[in-house]
Amino acid sequence: MGNSAARDKVFATVADALRGVLRDGLTIMSGGFGLSGNAEACIRAIADSGVRDLTIISNNCGNQGQGLAVLLKKRQVRKVICSFIGGNPDLAEQYLAKQIEVELSPQGTFAERIRAGGAGIGGFFTPTGAGTVVADGKETRTIDGRLMLLEKPLRADLAIVRAAIGDRFGNLRFYRTSRNFNPLMATAAGMTVAEVDRLVDLGAIDPDDVHLPGLFVKRIVEVRDHQNVIEFRTTRPRA
Repeated sequence: MGNSAARDKVFATVADALRGVLRDGLTIMSGGFGLSGNAEACIRAIADSGVRDLTIISNNCGNQGQGLAVLLKKRQVRKVICSFIGGNPDLAEQYLAKQIEVELSPQGTFAERIRAGGAGIGGFFTPTGAGTVVADGKETRTIDGRLMLLEKPLRADLAIVRAAIGDRFGNLRFYRTSRNFNPLMATAAGMTVAEVDRLVDLGAIDPDDVHLPGLFVKRIVEVRDHQNVIEFRTTRPRA
């Protein structure tokens, strides 16, 4: 740790920040929407560690060999819990070959399950998916005349999040779309490692601009260089 102060959570390298945490069979929450907001360096470090049989909880599991798909390519993932798999050939190939388990959850339900996990809520009833395959195997109940199904919370052993700036107490500010699932996931894991683009002095983040209080972050590491690979939409030039 870079400072002996009890609340100083800064680690010198990503490998240091993840030391003692990674093991086979780990459940990992990874922030990001598509490839935006991925904790790129943490994902690489997990890939380099060689841990296997991972359960990944993320909106989608990377794409085109990028982001979390790096772990798919190295056959380190046993199960994915997500809301979107379309256009992800890395995941589709292994799912169709029955080499990996996929649990799909409607996106709003997915987010609420993570929030429930962070808040200690045992589950919630929602009409989303009632009467469809989403309800298979789940408790249902009619509430105020509307059929609803019970969705259970999601929690993880480790959450890896990425923020634009953070201080050494772990207070974080995210950048626009990359904020996405990151704050929710940080509340729903036993260990949260935050990868920040820039580490700033205490007080540099105005309290009103703190998107995630340091209470939910146990370790923080500054990573200056990112690929920032995102999906691009191809359009025709205007005539």
